[in-house]
Amino acid sequence: MHANSLVLDHVSKHFHNPQGGPALQVLDDIALDIAPGEFISIVGASGCGKSTLLRMILGLEQDFDGQILLDGQAVNGTGLERGIVFQDHRLFPWLNVQANIAVGLKNSPLPAAAKRDAVREHLALVGLERFAEAYPHQISGGMAQRVAIARGLVNRPSVLLLDEPFGALDALTRARLQNELQRIWAQERITMVLVTHDVEEAVLLGDRVVVMQPNPGRIKRIVEVDLAHPRQRNDPRLVALRDNVLQDFIEH
Repeated sequence: MHANSLVLDHVSKHFHNPQGGPALQVLDDIALDIAPGEFISIVGASGCGKSTLLRMILGLEQDFDGQILLDGQAVNGTGLERGIVFQDHRLFPWLNVQANIAVGLKNSPLPAAAKRDAVREHLALVGLERFAEAYPHQISGGMAQRVAIARGLVNRPSVLLLDEPFGALDALTRARLQNELQRIWAQERITMVLVTHDVEEAVLLGDRVVVMQPNPGRIKRIVEVDLAHPRQRNDPRLVALRDNVLQDFIEH
């Protein structure tokens, strides 16, 4: 196991029935080793437990079978080494862009000057230096999601989790931000785990695509995407991979 690797060690999850009936199994025997700096896409239909799995890696779901290890240590609760970006940007409307990014450093031990430098650096990383003083209502949805990505990265986590981060955006903005994310990942080389129902997005961004099937959620197969970054979405090899993965859902 590599240092800083993320290991899902035969993880299963049940939700208990408050009426006392049988527990609902949402995840079944998920086994996956993620190397440091790898980009993993997890794709599957609604209800296959993708977001639950992300919440477990983040440390918000404690009650499960198996274990989740980061750098050899069992994940136990939330921690600074794991950042997350949600589908809705969750910016604080009363804080400007740079203050929203700084929220990601709230529990960081860095001195104040280093925090200011980190915020400035991550504003530049997502191309929003000119909007540092703007408030969420003054910027577009795509810009707000860039702020959320900067906030997720500002603490230099080992792993950035992305839960349908572009799902609420129009197609053009989504395509632009997918390209942005490719660039940021290539520059930062942080492990990224993306949950999406968009197969094209999954193969465009991922080193490996984990295809899940529902009832209960389990890994159907893992598809290697052995193509150099940055990738072009009209690359015939990428299109063939996309169609191959799509076939799983058409059959299902």
